Amino acid sequence: MNNIQELRQEYIKSHLNTDDLHPDPFTQFRYWFNDAIKVIHSDANAMMLATADQNGKPSARMLLLKGFDQNGFTFFTNYESRKGQQLAENPYATMVFYWKELERQVRIEGRVDKTSRKESDEYFNIRPEGSKIGAWASPQSKPIPDRHYLDRLQHDLTNLFRSKPLERPENWGGYRLMPNLFEFWQGRENRLHDRFEYLPDGGEWIIRRLAP
Repeated sequence: MNNIQELRQEYIKSHLNTDDLHPDPFTQFRYWFNDAIKVIHSDANAMMLATADQNGKPSARMLLLKGFDQNGFTFFTNYESRKGQQLAENPYATMVFYWKELERQVRIEGRVDKTSRKESDEYFNIRPEGSKIGAWASPQSKPIPDRHYLDRLQHDLTNLFRSKPLERPENWGGYRLMPNLFEFWQGRENRLHDRFEYLPDGGEWIIRRLAP
């Protein structure tokens, strides 16, 4: 087994300068996201979401981005999960996208609010049936006795919904993060990475380079 201290990688694929950046961070994100889709395909929307409770105790997990535009970045989950409980106490979060194949990261911070019921319903309705039943079956983040308990719930709910509409559960739906900070990171040699931060300023965005 390799010594963990000897695990290294040089980042040499690209660079990032002020002239490369679009003045609008949402557009810049779209450029990079489209690049990621070409290389990474189905996992390009994987992201880490960090939240904290009312006492500032953090937690983080991987999940999937399901939409973005000038109104913010959208994801869906169980409102009674750990992240749902933390967002109810402290409605701020950070998203981090890491596209290893491109040697790029994007960090986005901001306030998080629930999407409308209509938007949650619309997304739920296009999910595969198994995922819809999974949203009903999983008491997300709660202790369960064993896998059999979860499989039995899934089986019973599958039978139940053969005779009734499979609608969105009330405790499941969308959140939207509205950014107040973007950071775009491009890996460079010798750990001297290119980092640029966008901050809002009176309806515009200030761009500044950060030390790596």
